Amino acid sequence: MVSSQVRATNASRFDGKRQPADYFHAGFAGRRARCAAKRPVVVEWGLLSPITMSSTSDHEPGWFRCLSRVVLRMGLTRSMLAMTALVTLLAVLIAQLVIMVLGRGDRMIAAASATLCSVVLTPMIGSVVLRLVFELDRTRQRLTVLATHDDLTGVHNRRHFMEVVQGEWDRARRYAVPAALLLIDADHFKRVNDAHGHLCGDELLRCIAQTVREQLRQADVLARFGGEELIVFLPHTDPLGALDVAERIREKVQALSVPWHAAAVSTTVSIGVAPLRNELPSLDWMIHEADTALYAAKADGRNCVRTLPFEPSRSGGAYSVNSR
Repeated sequence: MVSSQVRATNASRFDGKRQPADYFHAGFAGRRARCAAKRPVVVEWGLLSPITMSSTSDHEPGWFRCLSRVVLRMGLTRSMLAMTALVTLLAVLIAQLVIMVLGRGDRMIAAASATLCSVVLTPMIGSVVLRLVFELDRTRQRLTVLATHDDLTGVHNRRHFMEVVQGEWDRARRYAVPAALLLIDADHFKRVNDAHGHLCGDELLRCIAQTVREQLRQADVLARFGGEELIVFLPHTDPLGALDVAERIREKVQALSVPWHAAAVSTTVSIGVAPLRNELPSLDWMIHEADTALYAAKADGRNCVRTLPFEPSRSGGAYSVNSR
């Protein structure tokens, strides 16, 4: 059930106060300026984007990718035995073919010589080649992690989040599947850095990311959005379900305590929730609505969950309500 603190985010919560819709329109220019100063610049896809392993592998021949998959599946020892057997068979066949063309020579001696050379030389040369294949695969995996994950928290980075969630957002819009987005910001995080140092702040941010990840499903997408902000995309989640998740995250982080030099460091988070609506033209606007709700949470004293007002529909879902 949604707690009373979250229920205050419904339409009655904003009566007599400035509402998220007002922030959305009147504060658009100022809010965009604040976001631009706070977050890193996002470049247009295709103009300037890091090279990922998927784009690099597109330049590899198809037979090489197929052969690499087979070798990696078999392992180093089995691949070496298979290579030795194949090279030996080819060497014997070539030796017999040469004798057949020349019309003279001892077939048994030729077969024995070819087999001996293959058995001795193939493991020496093949081991070097196969080890390079395995090392290439390990390097590819490391580069994939570096290209898609934040090195501090271990969650996805912003670029990978936008790439993955864009497809999820398109499918949710196309098939009218409910979804929601959470924007999570640590409260007074600068005070932690000033009081205990940036190493403590880094450790606290890692613990917050881990705590958030423990509250999510496997299908949910978590990423570091910039600075001390995390972003979560919740597919197949209606607005009430998103509020439940957000409130659970807020409570878990509030109870979090990180030991640091004989002291316990803790913080709270403010969370903005944006459900998927048909009126949203793009994923960026959905993020903007979550950002607007997060701004309302900050304005209301922090350590709370805020969203645009909505009403539950008869089917159990929700639809947005125009503010007055």
